[in-house]
Amino acid sequence: MIDLPRKIPTRDGEVVIATKRDVGRYDNFKFAPARRAGNVLYISGVIAGPEKAEGRDVDAFKAQLRRAFEALRETLAASGASFAHVAMINSFHVWDGPNFEGDASAQLSAFIAVKDEFMPPPHAAWTAIGTTGLAIPTGVVEIQMIAHL
Repeated sequence: MIDLPRKIPTRDGEVVIATKRDVGRYDNFKFAPARRAGNVLYISGVIAGPEKAEGRDVDAFKAQLRRAFEALRETLAASGASFAHVAMINSFHVWDGPNFEGDASAQLSAFIAVKDEFMPPPHAAWTAIGTTGLAIPTGVVEIQMIAHL
């Protein structure tokens, strides 16, 4: 059994591993799910997209985004933070891929709607970037955050 959250001290902070899924990412893919440096928390990207037998329409995508934002919430909480601490969001979107049945506008609208469920105003800074693919082939968007504690 693994005690979670797991915190690994670093020179000016710590690596935070919040979930069992994150243990695998840290051990197998060699990256920190979150790393605090001083009072800044850097959260690695969480990918939203269809899993087995999930739809690719707007409603299904919103459910996939909610799953990603819940994972981000777990990481923030394990780090002693909340969405209110998030200062910056970077999102990487596959606008024209097979895993979302809609255009860029529909994807962006769905993203904003779900983001607003988790992150009410005042809004964080946000950059949305288009890309041709993500580390998980079924990924539609990857969400990275920076929080100030």
